[in-house]
Amino acid sequence: MAIVVAIILGGIALTGSWPFMVAVESGSMEPNLMPGDVVILMHPSRVGLTTWEEGRISGYMSFGDYGDVIVYYPNGHGKAIIHRAITYVNASENIPVLNKGKLSPTDELAEISGYITQGDANRIPDQLAIIRSSSGTERILPVQEEWIVGVAKFRIPLIGYLRLLIPI
Repeated sequence: MAIVVAIILGGIALTGSWPFMVAVESGSMEPNLMPGDVVILMHPSRVGLTTWEEGRISGYMSFGDYGDVIVYYPNGHGKAIIHRAITYVNASENIPVLNKGKLSPTDELAEISGYITQGDANRIPDQLAIIRSSSGTERILPVQEEWIVGVAKFRIPLIGYLRLLIPI
C-alpha cells in the first residue's frame, strides 16, 4: 500500500496533474494514439499548450501531428476526453473544422471563448458534437483552461488494456 501511495504522490509531484496518466479508450485519436495506450499527462502550467494552428506555424508536433493533445472534462464535468487542441477562438467567432491539414470555418459560432478540440480520426470538432448528460443532451463548449486535466506527453502502448478491463 505504501508503494502505491508513493507512486501516486510522486506522479502528482512530477506532473502537476491528477490523474497523471489515462488509458485511451476509443479510436478517435487513431492512428496517433490507439485504444489501450496509456498516456502520461503534464499540467499545462508546467509545459504550456500549443494548438494545432500554432504548431503548424512553428513546426511543433506531438503524437504525429501539429499541436498538443489534451485531456479535458467536456463542459467541466463528466467523462474525460483526449483530443487535439486545434485552435483558440473568442466568443462569437466561427468554429473551424480541421480537414486534411486545413482549418475551414463553419457557420457555427462559439458561445464562449476557449479551445476547439478534435480527435485525429474525427471529421468534426468536439464543439460541433452533441453529448448526453444528466440533464439531457448538450453541445460541448470551447474548452476552458480549468477543464483541462493535462497535456499528453508520453505514450506507453497496450498496457492500458488492463485498466480498460477493470470497470470503475
